[in-house]
Amino acid sequence: MHYLISFIIVLGVLIFVHELGHFLVAKGLGIKVLTFSLGFGPRLTGFRKGETEYVVGVLPLGGYVKMLGEGEDEEIPPEEEHRSFSARPLWQRFAVVAAGPAFNLISAVFFFFMVFAALGIPEPVPGTVVAAVTPDSPAMAAGIRPGDEILAINGRETRDWDTLAAIIGESGGAPLQIRIRRGDAELTITASARKETVHNIFGEETGKRYMLGVSRRDEVRYRDGGVLESLMAAVKQTWAMIYLTVMGVVKMFQRVIPASQIGGPILIAQLAGRQFEAGWLNLIHFMGVISVNLGIINLFPIPVLDGGHLLYFSCEAVLGRPLSDTARETGQRIGLALLIALMIFVFYNDIVRLLTQN
Repeated sequence: MHYLISFIIVLGVLIFVHELGHFLVAKGLGIKVLTFSLGFGPRLTGFRKGETEYVVGVLPLGGYVKMLGEGEDEEIPPEEEHRSFSARPLWQRFAVVAAGPAFNLISAVFFFFMVFAALGIPEPVPGTVVAAVTPDSPAMAAGIRPGDEILAINGRETRDWDTLAAIIGESGGAPLQIRIRRGDAELTITASARKETVHNIFGEETGKRYMLGVSRRDEVRYRDGGVLESLMAAVKQTWAMIYLTVMGVVKMFQRVIPASQIGGPILIAQLAGRQFEAGWLNLIHFMGVISVNLGIINLFPIPVLDGGHLLYFSCEAVLGRPLSDTARETGQRIGLALLIALMIFVFYNDIVRLLTQN
C-alpha cells in the first residue's frame, strides 16, 4: 500500500509543479486558462474558480493546462481574442510552454536544497582505509586486506585517496613498498601495480592506468553549510543530474546503455516505495531526481511533448511564419505514435523486471 501512496505523492507533486509552470506564466501574461487538470481521462472530481476549471482525472500519468485559442477550429469571441494563446507573440507562447519543464528543474533545486538543509553538505570522509580488494589483483596477491589503512607508498605519505592513486598510477608497474596499519600493528608490504582498463560511470573504456586493485570507503560526513551553501549545493546537484540524464539518453542511442534499463511507472512506484520506507528525506531526494528526468524528457523535440511545441515555435521563428496545419498534424501523429510505442516498451520492461525479480 505504501508503494501506491508514495507513487501518488511523487507523480502528483511533480505533475502539479509542471502544470503549475504553464498555468502561472500563462496567467501572468494575461492568457485565459480554461482548465487545469491533474490526470487524464474521465473526471474524478473538480471545481470551478473564476474562469478556470480545476480537475482531477482518473489516469494519474500526466496532466494539462488548456488555454483559450489552443484548440483547432476553436471559436473565440472577438472580445477575448487578445487573451487567446494563439494570438500571442511567439516569445510569449514559447515562455508558456517552456515554463513546465523549467518549473520541474527549479523544483529539483528546491527538493535537493531541503535535503542539504536538513542533513548538511555531504563530503567524503578523508583517509586511505581500504574498503574492498579486487579478486586476483596485485593487492590481493600481496596480502592487503579490507580495513587496512595505507599510510605511505615508497616513503611518501598517503593522507588522501587522490595522492595514493597518483603514486600508484605513476609507478609504471615497479615494485611499491606499501606501509599499512592493520589494527594496532604497522606492516610493510611489497606489491607491483598492474595496468588495467578504466571505465566511466556508463561502462565505457576511457583508457588504461596502473592500479593495485583496492577501493576506498564510500563513507561521507555531513557538515552544516547554512542556507546559501545548501542552495549552491542543490544547484550543483541539479546540474549534475541534468548532465547525467542527457548523457544517459545519448548513451542509450549509442547502445552503450541497454534499452532494457529504461523504466516506467511500475519501476517508479517500486523505487518511490523503497525511498518512502527509508525515510522522508530519501523520498524528497528521489523526487528531485525524477523531477530532473521529467523536465528533461519533456524538452525532447517530439510533437505532443513540450519540446515538440518548442520545436514548432523555433521553426516559426526561422521561417517567419507558423508551420502549415498539415505539417503540424503529421508531426502530432508521429509524436503520438512514438509516445505510445515508448509507453508500451517501458511497461514491457517493468513487467519483465517484475517477473525476473520474483
